[in-house]
Amino acid sequence: MARFFKPTKRIVSDTKHKEVTVTRLDHLGAGIAHLDRKPVFIPGLLPDERALVQLTDNKKQYARAKVIKRLTDSPERITPQCPVYDQCGGCNLQHLSHSAQVSAKRQSLGELMAKFALGADKETATAFEQEAPVTGETWQYRRSARFSLRVESGKGLCFGFRQEQSKAIVDIDHCPVLAASLNALLPPLRELLAQLQGRRNLGHVELVEADNGPVVLIRHLKPFSDPDMTRIQQFADSHHVMLFLAPEPDEVIQLTGDMPSYTVNDLTLQFSPKDFIQVNRTVNARMIAQALDWLDIQPQDRVLDLFCGLGNFSLPLAQKAQQVVGVEGVDEMVQRASANAALNQLTNTAFYQGNLEQGIESFSWARDGFDKVLLDPARAGAAGVMKEVAALSPSRILYVSCNPSTLARDSQVLLQQGYQLQRLGMLDMFPHTGHLESMALFIRT
Repeated sequence: MARFFKPTKRIVSDTKHKEVTVTRLDHLGAGIAHLDRKPVFIPGLLPDERALVQLTDNKKQYARAKVIKRLTDSPERITPQCPVYDQCGGCNLQHLSHSAQVSAKRQSLGELMAKFALGADKETATAFEQEAPVTGETWQYRRSARFSLRVESGKGLCFGFRQEQSKAIVDIDHCPVLAASLNALLPPLRELLAQLQGRRNLGHVELVEADNGPVVLIRHLKPFSDPDMTRIQQFADSHHVMLFLAPEPDEVIQLTGDMPSYTVNDLTLQFSPKDFIQVNRTVNARMIAQALDWLDIQPQDRVLDLFCGLGNFSLPLAQKAQQVVGVEGVDEMVQRASANAALNQLTNTAFYQGNLEQGIESFSWARDGFDKVLLDPARAGAAGVMKEVAALSPSRILYVSCNPSTLARDSQVLLQQGYQLQRLGMLDMFPHTGHLESMALFIRT
């Protein structure tokens, strides 16, 4: 007889308040203290702060806790700019000065790489000197965001971001990390959506600040009525937005405006609002410049760009290399990258669709070898291709990471295959959050 899994509610038997002192932050921004030598992760606390806490989850190897009362404050603690900071699940480090955020992330990156990739302990984590961090604006840096929507009895339309680990929506009319042009759209957009006859069938709204204007995508679960479509069209015309509708999760219909685009290295890259683009315009441009510098691209180089997306790295690489091959798992993105290469009159590129989790040795594009390789995988990393990337024997491998844990894991493969970590640096792509992006350069020894 089959037995089905039934999740059990977490039980914490020890609910007494305990006094702890935080020693450091983890790589997601939570404070770490110790009780009976067990690490306790406590969101909202900073290094050297003492507090009374209550355990919320008590595992064998670690525990989690919430703050009951803060007893001392770190000199790096500041007042958050966001009025709903204690509710919203978006940012989690606005209470820490930006310089201290950068320092903490650099420390976390160094410790993870030292412990899991370089075989060192925490005391020698600083032995490998990191490059200067790539930084940009600390506020109004975010050029894209998704807003949750829900109509609630007695409240009307809730418009905002989800609470952390909750379906509840924090209602907002301004976000301090969102681009100014998008913040300006929030009040009239909220008014529009609240007036729609089909407001109960709204899913979410996505906003993007393209270089050629603002983009609005409305996800809706049922077709809009004619009066609603008229209101939506009038909104798009009066606010000069590129408007898209998404009747299905994977279907996007453009109603008004041009194709959204952004510019980097004098290149124009077009995108759909459902495509992934880097949310921080300034850091993205500086990240690309650093990638080109670290890879030391030469006119005769043949370069492989894995997880290439719509060509964010591929096209700047193609401006310097003899040939660039970009590979992506989503065929639509492959088509977008090819179209962007044609748009910019780059004839030395080739883009292919491939399931990179299944390795690369069987693909025809891998047979001629490469001088340099760039990887920019998702948070899950690139474990499925690391051995084969090393087997291509490029002189340089550049790994752009949005998850230091998988970077450290994947780096082990390159080090075991005879590569050496030459340069490592933090990318401040998401100020005031625990997200830690980084770049690592490996050279063949």
